[in-house]
Formats: sequence, structure tokens, C-alpha cells
Amino acid sequence: MLLVERGQEPYAGRWALPGGFLLPDESAETAARRELAEETGLADVSGLHLEQLRTYSEPGRDPRMRVVSVAFAALLPDPPEPHAGSDAAEARWTPYDEARDLAFDHDRILADARDRVGGRLEYTCLATAFCPPEFTLGELQQVYETVWGAPLDRPNFRRKVLATPGFVEPVPGAARLTGGRGKPAALYRAGPATTLHPPLLRTSREGRPA
Repeated sequence: MLLVERGQEPYAGRWALPGGFLLPDESAETAARRELAEETGLADVSGLHLEQLRTYSEPGRDPRMRVVSVAFAALLPDPPEPHAGSDAAEARWTPYDEARDLAFDHDRILADARDRVGGRLEYTCLATAFCPPEFTLGELQQVYETVWGAPLDRPNFRRKVLATPGFVEPVPGAARLTGGRGKPAALYRAGPATTLHPPLLRTSREGRPA
């Protein structure tokens, strides 16, 4: 998770999700992409997966004034070194389980984002957005395990992925050493499908694999 240390009041010194105010000529999505570029230093964010999460409008969520926030989730396969914006003291990538006691209502927003992404992994091919252009099935499995917070059975996961039409495609003749004693792992790339048929379901909301 990309977090920034607030350099100004309110909540100076506390960690928060990056964000900013809309410019007069911007849509919410345009502002989200601008803020993402400013906080990460990415020169081009046009090709990244970005989706609107929800709107947060409860009174009192910002002590300065009435603020309505439109939250977006962005998925990056290879996050760059972040750069804190002008109103932040520092920016860093933080494991989800270590992102606690955030400023404002950002704990809730972060939990909502993980729940949304976790649910989307069941029915769509979104997991490949976390991966580089060519990846192993082990790397793809790691995405599911990280987001769902639970280990998956490797043979069962591999069987389900390869049996799902259009989910992944093999890269002919390509393999990657994985550090183990076995043979190099085959490389795959995202296939043409956008939804999973059948879905790759969890057996519970806690993330235990189906």
C-alpha cells in the first residue's frame, strides 16, 4: 500500500493514503491519475489498472471542513520508489498488515479497497495486473495469497488457472529460474479473457481457498 506521512495539520506526522483536491478542470479519475503520478514519480500512468472504489461523505471525517472523497484503487506490478508530494514529509510502500492507525478514515478506505480487490480476484482476471508482462504461475499464486491472506494449494491452483479459458497464455520457449532445485518454471502472460469462467472462489470471506 502506498502511504504518505502527513507534513501538515490535521494529523501531522500520521500516515495516510495519498490524495488531493480536484482542480477546476478535472474529473475525479483525472485527479486520481495526477495524484498517483505525483506521489510515485511515474511518468506514465495511463496504462495502469485504476478503478473507482466508493465515495466517502460522512460529516466530520475531515476536521477542517466538509470533505467528500472519491477513492480509487490502482494496481502496479512493479512499484517504483515513491516521492512525497509537497504536503507530505515522506512516502513509502507498506505491507497491508502494517498499515494501521491511519489519519482521517483511511483505515476504513484501505479495508474497503482490499475487500473489493479480493472479491474481484474471484471473478475476473485482475490478478494479472499485479504481475509483470511475463510471470510464473507461482508469482500469480502469490498475488492471490497476498490479497486473500491465506495459502493456496499449489497443484489445485495451477490446475484451475490452466483450465480457465483465456486466463493466461504460455510464452513459447520461455522459462525462469525460481531458486529451487527443480527445473525452471514456465512463463505465462495475461490472456484475452477479462472474467473467469468458472470463478476462482474462496470458501469463506476470511480467504480460505476453494
